[in-house]
Amino acid sequence: MQKGKKIYEGKAKIIYATNDKDLVIQHFKDDATAFNNLKKAKIEGKGVLNNRISEHLLTSLKNCGIKNHLIKRLNMREQLIKKVEIIPIEFIVRNIATGSLSKRLGIQEGTKLDNPLLEYCLKNDDLSDPIISKEHIYAFNWSSESEIKEIDKLSLRVNDILSGMFKAINIKLVDFKLEYGKYWNKDKDRFELILADEISPDTCRLWDEKTEKKLDKDRFRKDLGNIIQGYQEVARRLGIMHEETNIKEVSFSRPTSIKFKKK
Repeated sequence: MQKGKKIYEGKAKIIYATNDKDLVIQHFKDDATAFNNLKKAKIEGKGVLNNRISEHLLTSLKNCGIKNHLIKRLNMREQLIKKVEIIPIEFIVRNIATGSLSKRLGIQEGTKLDNPLLEYCLKNDDLSDPIISKEHIYAFNWSSESEIKEIDKLSLRVNDILSGMFKAINIKLVDFKLEYGKYWNKDKDRFELILADEISPDTCRLWDEKTEKKLDKDRFRKDLGNIIQGYQEVARRLGIMHEETNIKEVSFSRPTSIKFKKK
């Protein structure tokens, strides 16, 4: 597969064209951002870990019947994926109250929800990804009612599978965001709705089952330190840290050096 020109660069990933118009290469960067890109840093090795973790989780979901964009991991930082037309909505699944939910509604952080809560945010950095309703989605044609019904069902299924996977390794899946896209299926001659983007500690809140120590990007958001070690801990418990990488494994208690960009 021949790697072509850069066609998109986001906060954490770069998309490159290939010699197949239906496939692209997704490159995972070491950049970390928070608070609508106001806080930025380079965290060496983060992209490598996210690439590996996302591959593992998407492959597991695919084995459970959840169609997604992953074809295969190419190297330590890149995946070959299906080219999709991304629906401009972030789909949030919450199992435990924290973050913006607690701030918006005054719900005590750590409150376990009786049932998973689905929320929708418009993908727009300039507007700080505002929360929206289904009525907004339909009114402005961001997605159809039938697509949203399918996505809701898929998102809850993904939550069931991932919650079980993480519970087995003593991690709570607190909440996470998903993105979906439309892929042209040549064999069926129609567009197909599939899971896209990534699933990693960048897009999930993951707490240790016993201590509730955060193992995700909240370590960066809240200046908790030991950021890369948190991601390593997730990979280690998933059983995927055996592979040779350019990241030196360190104990979870050692500090991580982070270089912040100048404004």
